[in-house]
Amino acid sequence: MQLGLVIHSYWQRWRGKYASETRPPFTDAIQVLEHCKTLGVSGLQVMVDKWTEEFVGKVREAREKLGISLEGSITMPGDEEEVPHFEATLLRAKEAGAVIFRSLVGGRRYELYDNHEAFLDFKQKAIRSLQLAAPIAEKHGVRIGVENHKDFHAAELVEILTTLGSPAMGACIDTGNNIALLEEPMHVVETLAPFAVTVHLKDMAVQPHKDGFLLSEVPLGEGMLDLQGIIDILRGASPNVPIHLEMITRDPLLIGCLTPKYWSTFPGKPASELAMALASVNHFAAPSLPTISDKSADAALAMEEQHIVDSLKYAAANLVD
Repeated sequence: MQLGLVIHSYWQRWRGKYASETRPPFTDAIQVLEHCKTLGVSGLQVMVDKWTEEFVGKVREAREKLGISLEGSITMPGDEEEVPHFEATLLRAKEAGAVIFRSLVGGRRYELYDNHEAFLDFKQKAIRSLQLAAPIAEKHGVRIGVENHKDFHAAELVEILTTLGSPAMGACIDTGNNIALLEEPMHVVETLAPFAVTVHLKDMAVQPHKDGFLLSEVPLGEGMLDLQGIIDILRGASPNVPIHLEMITRDPLLIGCLTPKYWSTFPGKPASELAMALASVNHFAAPSLPTISDKSADAALAMEEQHIVDSLKYAAANLVD
């Protein structure tokens, strides 16, 4: 199976988070497109918010020359005043070849909000943002996938999208994020698959922790997810949905589900979900998880590249589209 690539797979190398003479930073999308060609990926999903008209033409030329598809990662309008900028950004990216976009409206709810009222305020603002973006996307014939970004349960995101009722708005399904919300990965995919616009395919590994558990992306085939089963569900519901590798090489994330703060935005969440999640963590506990904070820049960048290469090789050899 051939995959596209999400720019966040180069979490360290993109725009020089880590600097190295042997692996210089990717400073723009064209450099990444050229590198994608060497990897044999089918497409690139990349941020488009700061593209100029001149740069758009260069991206289009490079994309067409290399034969790589393009998806845009775009910031939603927060209010009416931001709509013109959103529309201009969308149009520039469309000119470069993007007709599918990924966006998000939030982040790790268990870290960002101290009480349920604050989360509900965020939710209303997120819904308003989607209401502003939807008619623009419909007008210009593009689709936007809203990522499940450790903010909404799968059913919450479905409810929002269903209420919105726009054919231009769907889901960017991330196959690992909702583990942080104690949701079973296959259930998340099954719930969101009918709304799929684009997909972040990743494999995940876990370890127990006194405050909950540690969660890491790992190369495809080295984690706990049923990747072929996920693909089969996606293809059954949305046969043509693009699937992109998102392999973020970083230190593990702490999911503090045994701390009071974690539960402040989850009133009514059944204890059975915690029990099932911790049982899964214990069952799938990995002997080690990737870390980069203990490595030199060269070593961290080499690990990042190797994780991407290994994932693409695994997909090509073991996954059936």
